[in-house]
Amino acid sequence: MRRRAGELAVDGGLPAFVYDLDALREHVAGIREALASGPELFYAAKANPDARILATVAPYVDGIEVASGGELEHVRRVLPQARLAFGGPGKTDAELALAVREAERIHVESPYELARLACLGHEADVLLRVNLAGDRRGVALAMSGPFGMDPEAIEACHEILAAAPWLRLRGVHAHLASGLDADAMLRQSAEILEWARPWLDKAGCTQAPEFNLGGGMAVDYTDPQSRFDWARYGREIASLAHPGQTLRIEPGRAVTVYAGWYVTRVLDVKKAHGQWYAVLSGGTHHLRTPATKNHDQPFTVIPQGEQGPSATSARVTLVGQLCTPKDVFAREIPVDRIAVGDVVAFSMAGAYAWNISHHDFLMHPKPSFHYLST
Repeated sequence: MRRRAGELAVDGGLPAFVYDLDALREHVAGIREALASGPELFYAAKANPDARILATVAPYVDGIEVASGGELEHVRRVLPQARLAFGGPGKTDAELALAVREAERIHVESPYELARLACLGHEADVLLRVNLAGDRRGVALAMSGPFGMDPEAIEACHEILAAAPWLRLRGVHAHLASGLDADAMLRQSAEILEWARPWLDKAGCTQAPEFNLGGGMAVDYTDPQSRFDWARYGREIASLAHPGQTLRIEPGRAVTVYAGWYVTRVLDVKKAHGQWYAVLSGGTHHLRTPATKNHDQPFTVIPQGEQGPSATSARVTLVGQLCTPKDVFAREIPVDRIAVGDVVAFSMAGAYAWNISHHDFLMHPKPSFHYLST
């Protein structure tokens, strides 16, 4: 990675995203192996829908989860044979019609959405998304509001399904929180199954019921070497399965985040009100993750600068080129030295990075994209 960053600096190709497809392949193959006796594995395309990323993970996953008509059409172009699950709130009529044609499973978010789907009059396989109450303290993100139905609201689906036999109830979907370690994820999975099994029995879904347990596996930006314990999760989740039932998960961030870097260059180093700042080419309009999650994006400084301002043995805040004080990559991080012309490589930029960023703010140039693969 250091060598590639240096090459990009010489070529003038910064800022850039660099994706290590070999590392991604090894990582997702390890996840697949850990889940050999456990649930089906769908990749959540929202984490990173880059075509090369999708093609790399495809051989190791059972399908792809999409959350919009645009995502569905993109994934279908890249992976024509992929099994697709369509989820997410606020589906339009056009998206529901597209899902009926292209998706293997549709995750229904409300009774009204189910009724609109029924009005299309076409056969479809559905999972009803439930949002269970519970203690979600300490999670990175708790799903609520527009996501799914609470146990009282989901009862309204019985009548709709009874009047629309062309809609086949296949199971329950539940993505309750994100940022969970293996133990917390296992507890949450058991909680979902404890509620969903009797509910599906009551609903008459007794033949090969499916339970989508969501994603949300923890990613620790403070420690890039720390990884979700897939081996433990795989062993324990297998013990929760019952014969004739299908368990499914749909991680995104925890699959691709480690395989990407955002690489850029220092434009200026200056001190303001006693605090050192390094101004970098690009900004959070390329890599929005640290602003969204309010964290410090991990980085490595690759010395390139020989002249110009510098800071030595200092705490430095790394910012971008946008006209907002929120354009911050990392705050007051100790560095040995950082200078104008140095290259900065931000790791853990393989998920929710370029694809969630506000690309056209101030109309700066777009980054280049590079792929490492043998």
